[in-house]
Amino acid sequence: MSALFSDVPEKTTRAVEKSETAISGSGQVGRKGGWDMNKKKQIIGGPLEIGGRVLSLSRAIRAGDFVYLTGQIPMKNGVPMTDGSVEDQTRAVLDDITATLAEAGCVRDDVIKAMVWLRDRSDFAGFNAVYGEYFPIEPPIRSAVVSDLLVDARVEVEVVAYRPLDNA
Repeated sequence: MSALFSDVPEKTTRAVEKSETAISGSGQVGRKGGWDMNKKKQIIGGPLEIGGRVLSLSRAIRAGDFVYLTGQIPMKNGVPMTDGSVEDQTRAVLDDITATLAEAGCVRDDVIKAMVWLRDRSDFAGFNAVYGEYFPIEPPIRSAVVSDLLVDARVEVEVVAYRPLDNA
């Protein structure tokens, strides 16, 4: 055993069968009781398409009480929006996120984390103003970075929502 783990009891380092463990809502690993790790992930919405091409990723996935949405770019009639202001593009993205959350039995208030990519640093103020309209009270935690995007959009947003299955 390495020195790094010298103070960890030996039995905690052994591999455990999947059926013996569960991850609680707080992320702690333990015996089954809460979330059943044997449940399959649930894909939300149909396949993700852009410009008539089906992409090899899911729009959203529910895993226990959490719903993970893939990065959303602004779309108009199934085609990425490459024109318009950052405010227009942000509204399009957040409207799509709202609709996808609804398919999963969630609302925007269930969003606990957002990750934002902006193509240009100067777009942050415009993005932030619209974002504040959609998350006015108790907004989720958020990270924002400036980066080239895979498509010529100005903004991409990915979110994680928490909604217990018995409330969905």
